[in-house]
Amino acid sequence: MSDKPSQSSPHPPSPETPKSGTTRRGFLKSAGVISAGAAGLEVLQGVSVAEEQARVVGPGKIPLKLDINGQLHNLSVEPRATLAETLRDELHLTGTKVVCDRGSCSACTVMLDKTPVCSCMTLAVDVGNRKITTIEGLAQGDNLHVVQAAFIAHDALQCGFCTSGMVMSCAALLERNPHPTLDDVKTAISGNICRCGTYPKVFDAALAASESRGT
Repeated sequence: MSDKPSQSSPHPPSPETPKSGTTRRGFLKSAGVISAGAAGLEVLQGVSVAEEQARVVGPGKIPLKLDINGQLHNLSVEPRATLAETLRDELHLTGTKVVCDRGSCSACTVMLDKTPVCSCMTLAVDVGNRKITTIEGLAQGDNLHVVQAAFIAHDALQCGFCTSGMVMSCAALLERNPHPTLDDVKTAISGNICRCGTYPKVFDAALAASESRGT
């Protein structure tokens, strides 16, 4: 009696039908999508609230109060007005010079809470409660600030366009560092452009002012 080889079924077994219901992987995917959607909704809601709370002003003039050289000034300016324009045109404090009008020469430097800033790049409406000091506010009556006196003594000015900005940058330096080095002075006025090339005299004046202030 001969053995007959077994014949395989002409149809391969069908794959196992997936079980119905939610799998662990599917649940995690769904949870991730829901969480991302909820987070995105919270962000959009936060943006909407911020937009609602933002104060819209202009385009006409708005009332503004500025603390300049120790005095409060009530003004009416357009929101687009820069601090430099406001100082010069509204208050006639023309010691602040506007040369480049784009923040590249620092001739318009003033101090906001003793920090030097380019007033041509600062909107007046953005000043808020910070105290503004201009070149006119450095002197005490007829008594010049030590930096102003040193600039005169060391002949640290020529055409004068950059001078007020240079003085303000040096005065701000002495406020935060009473005894600067030459490198400190160079860094402090690195943004101030002097087309006449009086930098060596400015360095001498700033260091002399530091010595004068320390005695």
